[in-house]
Amino acid sequence: MVEKYHDCGISIITFRDQEYPEMLKEIYDPPLALFTIGDHLLLKKQSIAVVGARKAGTYAKKAIDLLLEPLLESGFAIVSGLAKGTDAFAHEQTIRLGGKTIGVLGGGFFHLYPQENKGLAEKMKKDHLIVSEYPPIWRPQKWHFPQRNRIISGLAKGTVIVQAKSRSGSLITADFALEEGREVFAVPGPIDAPLSEGANRLIQQGAKLVTSGHDILEELYVE
Repeated sequence: MVEKYHDCGISIITFRDQEYPEMLKEIYDPPLALFTIGDHLLLKKQSIAVVGARKAGTYAKKAIDLLLEPLLESGFAIVSGLAKGTDAFAHEQTIRLGGKTIGVLGGGFFHLYPQENKGLAEKMKKDHLIVSEYPPIWRPQKWHFPQRNRIISGLAKGTVIVQAKSRSGSLITADFALEEGREVFAVPGPIDAPLSEGANRLIQQGAKLVTSGHDILEELYVE
């Protein structure tokens, strides 16, 4: 099986390996091993997580455009979950702008979900990075996705919520970021829009309101 992984370009990084990201070691429940395809050196690069609703639309795309360019110019990689909607927008826009991006899966590489992002995943395998704590033969299970969110936030200095309903997996990622002592940022949205309820509530609770990537950089003291 290990030979098959190698033939598919899959590497295994254990907690004790030098390549294992220090940021991830700091979280409460770090994965004992990471399966990777692509440039695993990106695990050592400073990064920001960008997550949000799967049914995100034009507003999320515009917001991501405003957020990414300053972050990429400052050397950040963008981490997300390779899901539909916001995650896919974040990965695609990062690639278009010439930045680097990391996708964290909720299952094994041989069972990519969602299938509609297979083309995006193939692009990322070449010059970017895809990561999973699950062996390649494992099929994604519903409970895998909340668990993988701790890795998304754990790899990043901060997590940005672009759009989220009041009950959303993105809010789980924000909770993990807070538990890990990382920054949480939120993009405000219309008060009558269900997809903005979660992000607006985070702002009420103390998340940093952001309208551009410069707001994030200012908070992280890297400008």
